[in-house]
Amino acid sequence: MAGPSLISHVGDRSVVFHTDSLTKIYCTGAVGVHALRGVDLDIFESEVLVLLGPSGSGKSTLLNILGGLDTPSAGKVMFRDRDLTRMTDRALTLYRREHVGFVFQFYNLIPSLTARENVGLVTEIARNPMTPEEALALVGLEKRLDHFPAQLSGGEQQRVAIARAIAKRPEVLLCDEPTGALDYAMGITVLEAVDRINAELKTTTAIITHNSAIAAMANRVAFSANGKIASITTNATRQPVRELSW
Repeated sequence: MAGPSLISHVGDRSVVFHTDSLTKIYCTGAVGVHALRGVDLDIFESEVLVLLGPSGSGKSTLLNILGGLDTPSAGKVMFRDRDLTRMTDRALTLYRREHVGFVFQFYNLIPSLTARENVGLVTEIARNPMTPEEALALVGLEKRLDHFPAQLSGGEQQRVAIARAIAKRPEVLLCDEPTGALDYAMGITVLEAVDRINAELKTTTAIITHNSAIAAMANRVAFSANGKIASITTNATRQPVRELSW
């Protein structure tokens, strides 16, 4: 189990996620691949946490378990007072629908639907959603509502995906390499949208990336290596996204 240095607090913010000895082993034939090796991590309310590490270090597996897309082989993950590891498939589906927004490297937009309609797919099933127009305005796309994905740049498509993720007002936004398929200028624009959502909606935000420059925008940075959290650092001052460079 990780030592006390891996657990810190951010002011008086409550813990949203708590993992205890989280382990994930993928079995391929007779061979077991350890994706996570006893991860202990707290993520705090309304913070931006950047999970930094090379490919294959377990970042995506950890994010998928936090988001209820995957289950651990051992250990525990708590979402506030709920034990995700004890939830049924139906309960996990409701958890994802009601509490979590996902943003992936690839946008997964429906080509035959406009930006407004892509976001509307989520607002139709959420309990207390924004309107698609409100969500798209938050990411700076209020003038692109009726454009189809093919009429949008990569950065704009990713911002539609972010709008879709946050339209249901999730408590948590989980971003898996959100700038991985974008150039620098588009990547900055996307990160600005994520940062604005965190500031305005107080959404707890976790961003996984292999790009170390992105770490400067976070409250805290968790360094992942070989399936473990090797260390966690706190940024004394968060760097404005516009000042990031890579």
